[in-house]
Amino acid sequence: MKVEAECGSCLLARAKAEIYMATTNPALRFRAIKEIIKLLNREFKPTSIPAILGTKRDRLIKLLTSNNDPYKQIKKISNLRAIKLLPYAKKYVDQGNNQQERFKKATLCAIVGNLMEFDIPGYKFTFKDLAKKIQAAAKDLVIDDIDAAYQLSKNSQNILFLADNAGEIVFDTILVEQLKNMGLIVTYVVKGDPVINDATLDDIEISTMDRLADNITTTGTDAVGLILKEVSSDFLKIYEKAELVFAKGMGYAETLTEYKLTKPHFLMFRTKCQPVANYFGVPRNKNIAKLLS
Repeated sequence: MKVEAECGSCLLARAKAEIYMATTNPALRFRAIKEIIKLLNREFKPTSIPAILGTKRDRLIKLLTSNNDPYKQIKKISNLRAIKLLPYAKKYVDQGNNQQERFKKATLCAIVGNLMEFDIPGYKFTFKDLAKKIQAAAKDLVIDDIDAAYQLSKNSQNILFLADNAGEIVFDTILVEQLKNMGLIVTYVVKGDPVINDATLDDIEISTMDRLADNITTTGTDAVGLILKEVSSDFLKIYEKAELVFAKGMGYAETLTEYKLTKPHFLMFRTKCQPVANYFGVPRNKNIAKLLS
């Protein structure tokens, strides 16, 4: 997926929000904003991929502010708030009459977890809405490949699950539990280092994902989405071995659509910005469960 014109203002707006979290030094804030503008002036082109620009933006902010994790506190709060809602989400999934229904409900819960995003212009998230969003998840689903993903899962053995945000990882545990109930081997992957509010190894234990997934690993990098030339060799081996990839969030959607994929990838996310919604031909603020192959 390539950038649209409004991606420029979004990249800058998120940079400002992140810089103000990263440092309280006025001079440093000014310098960081100035350098981000220079970055965009050099690299914001019609052929650019938003997630790659977002990666470069975040790395520059971390370098200039000497703050490696500006979203650290927000991620902690997201995990704690998600844990409080987990029993409600599990009850919703348990209402499924059979394995396929529970898989679908668990997938919807995982997608609702993707609502936990901050500092996107025009997108407002509040934790109090999550319970209602679970109930409305099916109605908000505008691309529904869940049944096809279920059938592919049944015929697979090794699943690779690419995580997105902190907090969201708690909701992912419900879907990973369903995959395990189907007898599958699940490798759960977080980012190698902090980037925006994406989950890292620090979020694994609090989410209890380490008690569910067969393996926990990282991409080996701090990139938004998947930049294959940057991932670790260990991750690349696991990625190549997987038969089916579950990928959460817009960052993975933005990057995976740029590759010639050799296996099915199941995208699960909320269309939190208009350019992503436009790419998939759907409205903004809707749920997507899309198979790429």
